[in-house]
Amino acid sequence: MILRALTLAGGLAGAATTAQFPEYSQQYIQRLGGAVDALGKVVADFDASATASGLSREEALAQLQGTDFLERRRADMTRTVTRHTQLNRDLEVLKGQGPFTRAYNASRFTDPEIAKAAWQAFQPAIPVNFAGLSFAGVGFFLGLMAFSLLGGLLCWPFRRKRLA
Repeated sequence: MILRALTLAGGLAGAATTAQFPEYSQQYIQRLGGAVDALGKVVADFDASATASGLSREEALAQLQGTDFLERRRADMTRTVTRHTQLNRDLEVLKGQGPFTRAYNASRFTDPEIAKAAWQAFQPAIPVNFAGLSFAGVGFFLGLMAFSLLGGLLCWPFRRKRLA
């Protein structure tokens, strides 16, 4: 009886947890768009300076050497350009997608800075729309199965052997 109650509690915990994904993913995408815009301005400014000097981006980056400061600046700009490119790709895939497609593309939610900012602004709530209830159902099933498996493993050594 206790095992069934714990299994049900696990299912409910899974439902409450996974039902949060649609809202969290929306927060993440909003932050992702802001980061792409901000990084885009930095990259565009660097590209404009390079173009004004008759250089491509790669040529301008290559010229940032010779002193410790210039080497650090080149490394910073290289990271900024790389991050902007990756985040822009992620945004293009996620933009305009519904919660199920966003879940399918969960591997695009990997930027630690954006994830931290989204989590800090996130307000948990259980949405009662189709997407929220669908995620809650999946979470309930996963939680139910996890607790059922865990309970079975914990009780296994104590089961009585049946005599034939």
